[in-house]
Amino acid sequence: MKLYVYCLTGQIDALARPVTGISGASVDIVNLEGFSLLVSEFDGEQAPVTRENALTHDSVIRSVLDQTTPLPFRFGTLTTEEHLASYAKARRATIAARLELVSGCVEMSVKIISNTDQTDSEVDSRELGPGAAFLEQKRREIFGSEQAQEVAGWLQRQVDGLVREEQVSLCPTEKLIVAAAHLVEREQVAAYRECVGNARKSRPKLHFLVSGPWPPYSFSNIDLEFKTRFGVS
Repeated sequence: MKLYVYCLTGQIDALARPVTGISGASVDIVNLEGFSLLVSEFDGEQAPVTRENALTHDSVIRSVLDQTTPLPFRFGTLTTEEHLASYAKARRATIAARLELVSGCVEMSVKIISNTDQTDSEVDSRELGPGAAFLEQKRREIFGSEQAQEVAGWLQRQVDGLVREEQVSLCPTEKLIVAAAHLVEREQVAAYRECVGNARKSRPKLHFLVSGPWPPYSFSNIDLEFKTRFGVS
């Protein structure tokens, strides 16, 4: 019997309430090396990728968000208790450092979409020859890259002092030009929302999608190494 792993936390004695995991299995705590891992038994080789399972995976992680700050594992992580023990022992210092980073924090997400419609002012590349079309495409890419970098830098300055760490993706050729994940201390969430709300008023040509608080999915960084070194399927 394999274990489906949801997340890792600092050691906790019990769940605040009974939690149901993938395939209706009860969620248990496995304590190893001073850490707690939320797991459930799983009879199979692969967890089906369905909306129901994805929501269940997230709900299990969220079930401890009021107790502690969890480090989420990727959806579908299956292993054995022996591999979990090896992982916790071998990477104890790294895990502890990562838990310290996210301690007391949640993840907030900001996506910024350009509302500027340039289709009327831009040349239709279908009407150009191959060489001219190539240059037009490069021009658009350069403009988009400069815009995305400027907006990302501007956003960083707006939330400075409210964010412990950030992950930013630039999408210069898309309408979605910046996607940012921010690690925010829980007591700063209200101030963060107010800050972003005020900032968006100064950039009316940009559309903001703000979401959270979430478990710190973007700041976990524990499942990839676990997969490659400890036999996770």
